[in-house]
Amino acid sequence: MSETPSRAGAVARAAAHYSSGRFLADMRRRVAMKTESQSGARDAELRAYLTEEMVPTLDKLGFTSRIFDNAVAGKGPFLVAERIEDATLPTVLVYGHGDVVLGHEGRWRDGLDPWSITVDGDRWYGRGTADNKGQHSVNIAALEEVMAERGGTLGFNAKILIEMGEEAGSPGLRKLAETHGDVLAADVLIASDGPRLRAERPTVFLGSRGALNIDLVLNLREGAHHSGNWGGLLANPGTILANAIASLVDARGKILLPALRPPAIPDAVRQAIADLTVGGGPNDPAIDRDWGEPGLTPEERVFGWNTLEVLAYETGTPAAPVNAVPPSAKATLQLRFVVGTDPMAAIEAIRAHFDANGFEKIEVKASRMEMFAATRLDPADPWVGFALASLAETTGKKPALLPNLGGSIPNDVFSDVLDLPTIWVPHSYPACSQHAPNEHLLGSVAEEALRLMAGLFWDLGEHGRTIREARRA
Repeated sequence: MSETPSRAGAVARAAAHYSSGRFLADMRRRVAMKTESQSGARDAELRAYLTEEMVPTLDKLGFTSRIFDNAVAGKGPFLVAERIEDATLPTVLVYGHGDVVLGHEGRWRDGLDPWSITVDGDRWYGRGTADNKGQHSVNIAALEEVMAERGGTLGFNAKILIEMGEEAGSPGLRKLAETHGDVLAADVLIASDGPRLRAERPTVFLGSRGALNIDLVLNLREGAHHSGNWGGLLANPGTILANAIASLVDARGKILLPALRPPAIPDAVRQAIADLTVGGGPNDPAIDRDWGEPGLTPEERVFGWNTLEVLAYETGTPAAPVNAVPPSAKATLQLRFVVGTDPMAAIEAIRAHFDANGFEKIEVKASRMEMFAATRLDPADPWVGFALASLAETTGKKPALLPNLGGSIPNDVFSDVLDLPTIWVPHSYPACSQHAPNEHLLGSVAEEALRLMAGLFWDLGEHGRTIREARRA
C-alpha cells in the first residue's frame, strides 16, 4: 500500500499489473480453456472456467462465490460472487461472460492456435482475448489493484456475474435474474463487452440495439424438377422468396415495412451521436454512404435506427447448381432494432404483410425463442456523467458516448428485470475479429483499460454514495 492511498496510486498499480506480465499470464491460462458454448460438447470446460479459474481468483480478493446451474437444460452455469463491505455503501454489479464462439482451428493465419495466445506486436491473438475473457479480466484486475491501494478495501460493495452462454444467446440469464434478483441486487451495472468506437478513444455505451433473427421458409413440393421440361410451369420458391424480401427492404437497404421502422431519433440521442465517427480504422471496411435509411448519417444509422439484414439465403444446391426448379427456399433475416420497436409486433406485421401481398405460403418465425431486447439509459443519468468524467481524468481524452451499442448484448436483463442503470466500458476495438479467425486484443488498449477501470473503481469508492443519492433525488 502507498503511504497515502490515492487515485494516482491505484492507476499506477494497474499500469504495473500490465507491465509486469501478470495480466498476460492470466490471459494465457484463461484462453487455453476451450469454453465454446455453441459446440454443445464443452459442458466440463464451461463449468471448469468458473470453478477452477474464476472462483480461486475471486476468493483471493475476498469474494464469496456461488455457482448456479442453468434453468435451461444443457446450458452453461453462472457464477455470482459478492464482496460486501458495508450494507450502507453503494453496490456495483460487474458482468462478463467466459464462453466463446467456436475456435475455428486451422483457419487462423500463419497457423495461429486459437487456444494459445500469440503476441505479435500490439496484437494478442487467441479466442476470447477480445470477447470476453480479456474484458472481464481487465475489470477483475482493476478491482484487485484498487483494493491493494486502499489497504484491502474498495469503498463500495461489489458483485460479479460471469455467465457461460452469452455466445449462444444467454439462455437462462433472464430466468436467473427473475429468480435470484435479491442476489444480483445492486445500484449500478458497470460492465465491459463489445468494441470501443475506435481503438484510441475510450468509450461508454448505455445499452444496445435489440436483435431478432427471422426465418422465412417456403416449401412448395417434394423434389426438384428439370428446368427445361418444367420451367415456366412450376412456381419457383427462390424467385418468390426473393420478391418477398424485396417487399420488406429495398435495393439500398431502406426498410419498407412501417412496423420494422423505429420512432424518430430522440434529440438527446441525436446530440450524443453527433460527436461520433464510425469507420476509418486501418482494418475497417469502407462505408457505403448511399446504403440504408436516406437522410441519416452513418452514425445515426448504426446507433439510432433499425436495420434489416439478409444473413443467409438458400435455394437449390448453391455449391453445385443443377438444371432444376428447386422445391424450396429459405432465408434468415436479422432485425437490429432500437428502443421503441416491438419485435413480436414485427413478426406479426411481416405475416400480415405477406398474406396481403400474395406471399401467404411463406412461413415466418423467430429463429430462436430468446432474443436481446433494445435498451438505452438516459444520457442525462448521473451515473453517465460520473463515468465520462472519470475516464477523461485518467486518460486525458474525451470519451465517446454511445446511447446504445450497434450490436446486441443481454442488457435488457439488467435494465428491465433488475432495474439497474447500465454503464458499459468496452475494452476491444472494431477490427478485433471477434467471432472470426484471428481474434485479438490490442495490448495498448488493455493497458489503458486497466488504468481507466482502476480510476473508475477508485472514483466509485470516493463518490458512489453521492451519485446514488443524486439519482434517487
